[in-house]
Amino acid sequence: MENEIEKIPILRLTEKSKNSIEDAVAREFPLTIILNNQELVTLLCSPKDLKYLAIGFLFSEGLLSSKDEIEKIMVDDQRGVVQVEVEEDKALANELIFKRFITSGGGRGVSFYSAADGPSQAKVESQIEISTQDVFALMDEFVQRSKVFKLTGGVHSAALCDTENILVFNEDIGRHNAIDKIFGECILKDIPTDERVVITSGRISSEILLKVAKRNIPIVISKSAPTDLGVKLANDLGITLLGFVRGKRINAYTNDWRILRDGT
Repeated sequence: MENEIEKIPILRLTEKSKNSIEDAVAREFPLTIILNNQELVTLLCSPKDLKYLAIGFLFSEGLLSSKDEIEKIMVDDQRGVVQVEVEEDKALANELIFKRFITSGGGRGVSFYSAADGPSQAKVESQIEISTQDVFALMDEFVQRSKVFKLTGGVHSAALCDTENILVFNEDIGRHNAIDKIFGECILKDIPTDERVVITSGRISSEILLKVAKRNIPIVISKSAPTDLGVKLANDLGITLLGFVRGKRINAYTNDWRILRDGT
């Protein structure tokens, strides 16, 4: 955690006083992803688990479809470069490069997402159910794990869970990056994502929903809000979308049949 935080001197002001103190802020780090010797993108991220971030990003953007395609991953933490070599030529077409845009939200997330991606995404078919008590318990544990956030207030968190336990957890200055990190770890460690739950601290927008749908995940939980297009996609893709999970309150936006009230 030390390389994710920088301590800097600040002046803290109140109505009645001012004091020179040391404060912890989240580090911001540029990561360049290179696919088969072709520079793809530079992400602004937290300097941790760069391999997971790169692999999660490539899968989320449809540039990789199987772990078996990967021949080599080379990480240079000092230069901020992850090089990924795959078995087939993944030369990027010009139209794909021009499609890249800056997504909404923290960390200047970058995506090759298109509005046409939603209707072409397969619907998530799952009969999994979760009780309201388990939603509250998972969120409580999720918040407690956010160590860098507690120190800095400057990062987002994401987790992959079953209906009772957090299985994979990560943090990053970008909400997109945090989700790509957990998916990258799942891919490289062969951790299944079917019949699972994703928790995020950030806003649930359309590109977040598409990342989740590509991993065939039926339930998304956030302590923050969704966007209108995020709600529409969740409904169309068969995903249960829960927002503003705080204290003992849940806003169920879509497919609430998966939620068991009072454990029943």
